[in-house]
Amino acid sequence: MSESIPPLSPDIAARLTRNAQGLVPAIVQDATSGRVLMMAWMNDDSLALTLDTRQATYWSRSRSELWRKGATSGHTQRVREVSIDCDGDTLLLVVDQTGPACHTGAESCFDAGGVLLADDPDEARSSEDDA
Repeated sequence: MSESIPPLSPDIAARLTRNAQGLVPAIVQDATSGRVLMMAWMNDDSLALTLDTRQATYWSRSRSELWRKGATSGHTQRVREVSIDCDGDTLLLVVDQTGPACHTGAESCFDAGGVLLADDPDEARSSEDDA
């Protein structure tokens, strides 16, 4: 990512509780449906870029680099709102999702993973059959 990274506000930085790698989990929710789309990791730089540009930017643990959601796939996330939880250790991004959120092509990463427990046993069984 070649753009300059704005500094994260000291007030926001002070509220974050990061893991040993300096990361915070970010839950991503669709602004229209309210559906949870995915979970990704953010560091101070990715959060600062997201707040500055309103384009969801995350930290790739496997590649050790920033990645803007949709930069290669076109499946972008325009950020409407960012919230921090009561402990400061999780973020919630409410987004306008373009295309599927999951790299598998599923609308949600939780579609691709399958249901482990459901009120309707057939729903849990059908996800086991898909695996």
